Formats: sequence, structure tokens, C-alpha cells
Amino acid sequence: MQALPENLYTAAQVREMDRIAIEEKGIPGIGLMAKAAGAVFEQIRLRWPELNKLVVFCGGGNNGGDGYVLARLALAAGCQIELVSLTGIDKLRGDALTACRDYLQNGGPIDSLRAQTLAEPCVVVDALLGTGLDREVVGAFAEAIQAINACDWPVIAVDIPSGLNADSGQVMGCAVKADCTVSFIALKRGLFTGEANEYRGELVYSSLLVPADVAATQAHAAKLIRKPVLPRRNRCAHKGHYGHVLLVGGDCGYSGAIRMAAEAALRSGAGLVSVATRADHSHAINIGRPEIMSHAVETVEQLNALLDKANVVVIGPGLGQSSWAQALFSRAMAEDVLCVADADALNLLAKQPALKHNRVITPHPGEASRLLGCSSAEIAADRFAAVTELQRRYGGVALLKGAGTLVKDSQDIYLSTTGNPGMASGGMGDVLSGLIGGLLAQGMAMAMATRLAVHAHGQAADIAAANGGERGLLASDLLAHIRTVLN
Repeated sequence: MQALPENLYTAAQVREMDRIAIEEKGIPGIGLMAKAAGAVFEQIRLRWPELNKLVVFCGGGNNGGDGYVLARLALAAGCQIELVSLTGIDKLRGDALTACRDYLQNGGPIDSLRAQTLAEPCVVVDALLGTGLDREVVGAFAEAIQAINACDWPVIAVDIPSGLNADSGQVMGCAVKADCTVSFIALKRGLFTGEANEYRGELVYSSLLVPADVAATQAHAAKLIRKPVLPRRNRCAHKGHYGHVLLVGGDCGYSGAIRMAAEAALRSGAGLVSVATRADHSHAINIGRPEIMSHAVETVEQLNALLDKANVVVIGPGLGQSSWAQALFSRAMAEDVLCVADADALNLLAKQPALKHNRVITPHPGEASRLLGCSSAEIAADRFAAVTELQRRYGGVALLKGAGTLVKDSQDIYLSTTGNPGMASGGMGDVLSGLIGGLLAQGMAMAMATRLAVHAHGQAADIAAANGGERGLLASDLLAHIRTVLN
């Protein structure tokens, strides 16, 4: 798989790069179209060499212009071409018009969408709508997208699947489901989060040979998480060198959550792991994992002694919102210690908002909506704005879960590329919170520990899914792989 650039940008930033390349660097716009079309055609030949027919869907902007150039290249290579135009030639402008005229002069046909358009085996090329989309797709464009998605043939998207918002990753009414997307000049942040994973397919990047200093004119809008190489352990190390994590939670009926979080902390390499939980099941927490030190805690006074020994507190897995949970939550939040707040600790935090700079919060969209006092739909509409506001309002490091998990520290937004749909099952968040806590206990900075935990958590799930499939993947299946991933 291609190594992708680290920096991500908004659609407006990439359009500005395109302008600079043309107007200030003297690169002809039609030349950029030729390179873009060449990059897409190369992928078509590489992936589907047995299919000699292309059905190219073109819109009216530069994305459509790329489609016209691609169709001309394919004609010259001896391919059978059917080009469906949704914008009349009289409405084309600039380089898109030049590309269309060149295609026509080379004998290229232009058709309208018909019932038989996608009846025969072919490669479908989506060059309908580019990165400037800012409203829901309707009318003829929506009909074309629906026809593309209903066909049985491979689909390749030019720059971005039509209908997908390049900034948020949300579907604007409807969107093309591509098998592959070839993205140009710089990567758009919306290709990696929200609903993008369902629509993007495999992502291929091409700079179109635009000079690197063009991208340097724009401050990145986000970064992909890169897994750091952990340092070699000192040969004389002992458990005291790698911290003591205290996990607080596991109300009656929810002991499994705190148990999984505790084992994840151990698997991360933490020196010592303690659990503060209900007396009714404290004795059962370390059955099968005797390395966990489990304590019956019914009062704040009993918690105090454990807090004195810990250098990191993870609170929330299985915590609930009872009076017991509220008392332990309030006490833990008052302690000046590194903290990871997850699950019901976040719901309690939403009721008692407080800024804390030595804390990591780990909400899923529902919890984020309660923390910000808005709807889950508003969170989904702009995950980048949501994670930024979470960090501003609550301090420390904010993690917004979901496909394309986001991590926001005081400087940057980072985006995860690991993980799979098998993780849509209970307990995954508990494993993640324990993993973050364990890395923090070993002295890793909050932002780095959170990013590494998110990456390793998803990678462990990917390994587990590769061994048995996504359906039926359990949170506890990740635990055996976390150690391998981190090492």
C-alpha cells in the first residue's frame, strides 16, 4: 500500500494550491488535468486490465475536465469509451471546456444516461463533482450517482467521490461508492473521517508533480497519525520505572469493562495496575489475570489510599452514574494527577463541566454531544470542529471516536487510519482507555500517548480481523495483539 503524506488540508486550501501552481508557478491548468487523468488511467490499467470499456461520468467543473482528458487518453489507448455528460458544452468554462473540445476533436462520443449505459462490463469513472460541493446532491447528478452505485462494475473516483464533503467526510444527500479514489496535489481531510471510509475505497495519492513549496504556503488542517518507534527498554529496568495505573469503575453488573481496561493497561507495558471497584465483584476481577491488583472500594476514603500510590487514573469503564459513581468521580477529578476520562465519567463530566489540562477525554459522538450540549448530528456534520471545541472547553487532549478517530491537542488535530467495522461492539472503548492510561504511566506525553494508543488499538483490531474476520470481533480479542503491535 502506498505511503501517504502526513499533512491534510481543507478543500479551500487545496484549491489555493492549485491557483498558486497555475498563476505563480506557471504550470498550465490543462497540464495539471493531463497529469491527473494520467494518474487515474494508470490505476485503471493496473487494477482492471481485463476491462477495456470505460464509462466516464463528467460534470461541469475541473473535475469533469479531468474526466474528458481521461476519456481522450483511453480512446488513444484503444479503449471503448462511453462518456455521460451532465453539463452542456455551452456551460463549460476554462480548462474544462478546452478538455471537452479536445476530446470531441479526437472522435470522442458524448451520451446521456440511459437504462443500458451500465449494462455491460466496464470500469466506471466518477468525474461528476469535485471538492467544492457545499450542498446536497439532487436532480440529474443524484440520479447518476444512484445508477453508479447500483451497477456491478468497479468504480474509480477522480480526486474525491462525488457527493462526499471534502472537509467533513459527510455524504451530501448521496455519494458515489468508489472502489478506488485517486486524490491530487494534497490530501483532503474529509477523505479520512466521517462516512468517507464507506465511500472512498482504496486511496491513491498523486502530487501531479506540483512543487513541494506550493503546499508549504498553507498551514495543514490536520495530520495523519504516524506510529512512533518506542525506545528500547533499559536492561536494568524494574516495575517501578513504568508507572502505576489506577482504574476506577465497574459498578454492579459492569465488571467486565473495568477488567478489560485493566488488562489493556498491563498489555501496554505499565509497571503496576490497580482497580478500584465494587466489593461485590472485586475478588473476581483478577481471575484469569492475577497481575491486576483489585480493591473493594465503596467509599471515597477507601479510594484516597489508592490515589496516593497512582501516577495515572483511568475513570469511567463500567462506572455508571449512581451516587457511588458520582462520589468517586468527584474525588478523582479533584486529584492533581494525569487522568483518562471515558464512558460514564464523560456523562458525569457533562453535568459538571471543568477545564483540566492534565486529562484525556475519549468520547464517542453521543458522549461528545452531551459534553458540548448539541445533537449527535451536529457532531457528525463537522467532526473537526467538534473535537476542537471539546479540547478548548475541557482542556488537555480530546479524542473523538468513530471511523477516522480524531485526536486534538493544544496544537494539532491528528487522524487515525487504523481500525475496521468489527470494532462496532461493546468494550472497545474500555480497552482504548486502559491502553492510553498504561502509556501515560510509562512517562509518555499526553498527546503522544493518546495518538499511539489510538493507532495501536486500531492496528490490533485489524490483526484480529485478519485472523478471523470482522463480524464477531470482541474487544477482548484485541488484548493479545496489543503487546505485539507496541513492540
